[in-house]
Amino acid sequence: MSELTVDTKKTYIPILTDQTPIILILLLLIFLIFARTGESLHSQLTKVGEYVWVDYFSLRNDIRSPSCNRSPNIDARLRQLEVEASRSADDFDLFDEGFDRDAARRSLEKQKEECIFSYSQAEYFQSKVTPAVRVFRYVEHQFAEASLFATAQQQVFLVILLFVAAAVATQKRHHIAFRPIVSTLDHQVSTSLQLAANSALALSAWQFRNDVFNSSIAVSNAEIINGLAVGSTILALVSLYQIIRTPQGMVKGGGLGRALLSVPLYTYAMLFFGFVTYGVKEHVTGLAIYFSAFFESAGTYLDVALYLWSGMLLKQTQLGERVFSLFTPWKLPPELLAFVAVVVMAVPTAYTGASSIIILAMGTVVYRELRKVGTRRQLALATTAMSGSSGIVLRPCLLVVIISILNKEVVTDDLFFWGIRVFMLTALVFFFYALITKQEPLHVEKASKALTPSLENFRSLLPYIAVFACMMLIYSVVLDAYMDQFSAPIMLPVLIFFVIVYERRISKADPIYDDPERIKSIKGSLTKSMSDASIHIGALLMLMSTFMVVLGMGGKMVSATFLEDFNTTFATMAALVAMFVLIGMFIESMAAVGIVSLMIAPIAYQQGINPIHFWMTRLVALELGYLSPPVALSHIFTRQVVGEDECLLASLEGNNFYYRHEKYLLPLLVMGTTLLIVAFGPLIYGV
Repeated sequence: MSELTVDTKKTYIPILTDQTPIILILLLLIFLIFARTGESLHSQLTKVGEYVWVDYFSLRNDIRSPSCNRSPNIDARLRQLEVEASRSADDFDLFDEGFDRDAARRSLEKQKEECIFSYSQAEYFQSKVTPAVRVFRYVEHQFAEASLFATAQQQVFLVILLFVAAAVATQKRHHIAFRPIVSTLDHQVSTSLQLAANSALALSAWQFRNDVFNSSIAVSNAEIINGLAVGSTILALVSLYQIIRTPQGMVKGGGLGRALLSVPLYTYAMLFFGFVTYGVKEHVTGLAIYFSAFFESAGTYLDVALYLWSGMLLKQTQLGERVFSLFTPWKLPPELLAFVAVVVMAVPTAYTGASSIIILAMGTVVYRELRKVGTRRQLALATTAMSGSSGIVLRPCLLVVIISILNKEVVTDDLFFWGIRVFMLTALVFFFYALITKQEPLHVEKASKALTPSLENFRSLLPYIAVFACMMLIYSVVLDAYMDQFSAPIMLPVLIFFVIVYERRISKADPIYDDPERIKSIKGSLTKSMSDASIHIGALLMLMSTFMVVLGMGGKMVSATFLEDFNTTFATMAALVAMFVLIGMFIESMAAVGIVSLMIAPIAYQQGINPIHFWMTRLVALELGYLSPPVALSHIFTRQVVGEDECLLASLEGNNFYYRHEKYLLPLLVMGTTLLIVAFGPLIYGV
């Protein structure tokens, strides 16, 4: 993730030196795409079958011959029924009118007709089952079974994906932390604490498994319980191996303070939760029980993995450079180009689900393009960190979808409707601060000189637009599927893959920038994207899963009952804003949405806060928290993609306090101002 000079290629654990874990993750994600696409394809196949074979809905299943008798002896059956009726007659039944022989005969004759008809229907449909029908319905059934299997086994898939990818991230020392591991002390401290955290989870998981399987209650999710126990044990063993075998190439020595910064964030969270469950509550199984809640929303987190893969595939394309090349001829000053970057990157942010994903995927491109025009490092870092902040309110962002799922008071259409307006407000506020903090006069190239080369650069984007348009057309015609918040996770990897195919096999245009991370073959690009995605999936999902413990345990510590003591909506909103920012500063976004939905939203609604207003404020506050120290996750992701060296050089720049800390101050000013307007503007004007 970060561009370190440390050679890690010789430090892989032998059992993980090959591509087996990465191939396993790749196959799992491809199967998910295939299975979820199979839902639409299955629906379309049934329509095709009915179009080709008029009676396909009757032919699509095995047609069995009826078991009734086509030639019954009606007279004999009548005599039998008459005898049975006489035996069962009640002598004291005043309403018994005797056996109606004519009615019984008509009933038996009707049954005979229906039996003969059912035989004729079966013979007719059986004659229609040709070899072509058998092949077609077999294919259709396979798609249906794959879709049903994928839906039923989502939790199992997530267990496998989480722990395999987490093992890869652990092995390659790329979990999310404040600083990368560069010294031997960093390695010793980080891996030792990871071992403690993973061992605490493993011990709790095995105890949880023993308690469940030794109880008299039937186990309904044995695969999850076993997977949690085995997966956490594997993580602990990987950490133990790394402690035993210190990697070569590390800087000798190191400081304890910096070493503690190299400890993954999930490790600190896991150790804290372990201390609470083990030491305070004296409930060993509690940690595993709370952790297992992560798998209840398996579909959502599998979407996160697919979005991450989409981001890494996008990183293998030249699409980012091509888009920025539209603005190069205009020779925009750094502040204006920063504004353009924030606006442009909002779109891929919305389609990749979260700001963290787009920073990991496109942060390098954003930073590089800004630096090419002489943008100061602090501003470039601030813009890169903010590149995904404004897009989380746009359609079809996954976070908004989750909010609508957890809160029946809001729907995605309303959230996205107001989200567009919040996005425009954020962009306007960024533009305002970029102008008042500029260091040089604004100067843009004349249209007479810039328009023609800009249009020429736009021509290079036309094939990309054509690829996307063709693929969208195929999806719409063949699968009756369109890009929305539900289909985006499974469609994006396919669309971007075909962009890679175009660049590697069809395009003859020279790349704008020769990125050594971009592999020139299709197979190499696919492998590289999956290798990068595996690391990021393991790191991000491990962080998310650990923070999901908050919903089971920590969420109960978050109380909003004090809001009931406020008499004005302004006071309630002020308290909510403070809570939102604090939660966003220390808790991962999806866990934060869960906590707010359960513990805060119901009370806020009772206090007269409009649900749409509530969640728009929450989303802006979330990004402000992501950009705020002491954690500042967006800045951590930026540091990882830009590199430690660039961040160190940036810290040496600036001739006053603001410019020395611009990478923090500018995002805080922008998102802070936007938050105040979004939170209190509607209250002031009574919207």
